[in-house]
Amino acid sequence: MKKSKASIGVIIAAIVFCVAAITVFIVHNSGIAFEGTAWALFPPLVAIVLALVTKEAYSSLFVGILLGAFMAAECGFERTVDIVVVDGITTAIADNAGIFLFLVMLGMVVALINKTGASRAFGEWSEKHIKSRKAAQFASFLLGILIFIDDYFNCLTVGSVMSPVTDSKRISRVKLAYIIDATAAPICMIAPVSSWAAAVSGSVNSDTYSGVGLFIRSIPFNFYSLYTLVFVVTIIILGFDYGKMAGFEIKAMQNGDLSILDASEEDEKEEKNERIIEEDGPVNPRTGKMFDLIIPVVALIVFCIWGLLKIGYQALEGSGTVIDALSETDAYVGLPWGGLLAVLFIMIYLLLRRVISFKDAMECLPKGFVAMVPAITILTLANSLKGVTNMLDAKTFVETVMASIENLAWILPAVVFVIASLISFATGTSWGTFGILIPIVSAVFPETSPLFFVGISSCLAGAVCGDHCSPISDTTIMSSAGAHCNHINHVETQLPYAISVAAISFVTYLIAGALSNIGVEWVAIPVGAALTVVFLIVTKRIVVKKQVKSDE
Repeated sequence: MKKSKASIGVIIAAIVFCVAAITVFIVHNSGIAFEGTAWALFPPLVAIVLALVTKEAYSSLFVGILLGAFMAAECGFERTVDIVVVDGITTAIADNAGIFLFLVMLGMVVALINKTGASRAFGEWSEKHIKSRKAAQFASFLLGILIFIDDYFNCLTVGSVMSPVTDSKRISRVKLAYIIDATAAPICMIAPVSSWAAAVSGSVNSDTYSGVGLFIRSIPFNFYSLYTLVFVVTIIILGFDYGKMAGFEIKAMQNGDLSILDASEEDEKEEKNERIIEEDGPVNPRTGKMFDLIIPVVALIVFCIWGLLKIGYQALEGSGTVIDALSETDAYVGLPWGGLLAVLFIMIYLLLRRVISFKDAMECLPKGFVAMVPAITILTLANSLKGVTNMLDAKTFVETVMASIENLAWILPAVVFVIASLISFATGTSWGTFGILIPIVSAVFPETSPLFFVGISSCLAGAVCGDHCSPISDTTIMSSAGAHCNHINHVETQLPYAISVAAISFVTYLIAGALSNIGVEWVAIPVGAALTVVFLIVTKRIVVKKQVKSDE
């Protein structure tokens, strides 16, 4: 079934490219210019539409690259291939080599930690010291926040660590899956030291701001990510659920039915080749201790921050604040610096602790590389598309259009948020989404505009939102696998929560856009947080009233 769907996707991609290429050829022969006109946006728009239709990012991005190169080459075959290979893919790899290196080393760290069995030790400790349902949910939430380096790392760890704890407090596995998912991509998207920050930095092409500097300045306006965290904390404090999640939680509390994936379903998932998480750590929990998880994570964070600050202060010639250093740093150099030192430190530490053998440690290195291949591929293709779009001078056209509709610019962040959410939902990839949209959004909002950071943030927030809702998203699949629950149950129970936060974020982007006219767009931040809390309080009252009526 999956092979037939893949074949259909390839056929659709081929047909779309052929039709688009013929259209471009006809237009070119008519004497119409591509550079600096509306046609310059044709390649990324084709990639977006194709991604929505096929629900596949790789082929969609490549078709966009091929079409953009064909246009930049003025329909010449040899020049088209040259642009795709040299100006597109080769340049993207060369320009982002540092980020790719960091991602590989991050995968190595994840593989090393998973091999020790430290997650099991932490889970046993938590089970003894956490006494209530709220405490168990907060512990899962806090652990997810602490593991902000990478969403894969987050999903791989939180589920295996916290499931014994939540089981003992009769919390359903779908609720655990939601907490895992809510602290995976949303946390990584607002953490300056993370694989997501590195990916965003690699997609940014700014003359004024460094990639990390732009990412940091965009964090306060990443409404979906921030309000998802507010949502989770508030719903835990209020102690209620709604939608299908409420039914699963009632079964867990009253009957002890935690909705754990049973053996037959697990076998079915394996037959369908869906992604599941395997415990690579030793079965004996005494092999790895709790601090064998904590120390490597802390070391990775410390070394990466040190690397970023080191490069930042070099750029500042030794003067300036920490924020200045982070704003001026080069993530392509700073993160690999920190990542390399962290890998060496963690490997030596685990070997001295004798929780892992040298042979096992060496086996973890290629495993880490393989785990990051999809992320590296997406980033390469996205940057290649950005490169050919820049060759067509799309920025000039968009700036011209924006100048003519300046009075409507305040609604654009909300529009960008919706578009990014739809693309990410359809493709299941945040990285592919902001890789496609960031070049366009950067052109839509001039760097001197008060809406520049709001616009970039709305693109990143929408990418996370769609990824959070999508049943084909890696993090959604990994969250349900990490919590060991039925994947469809996870999607159906999470969707009402994600849509609620998305609606609040949309309204908040409208408010931010309107307030930008008087320079106080930051006021929208607490307004959105308050709306989230009020929404949940009102929803709880409605749920309680319905329960009272049903009991009568």
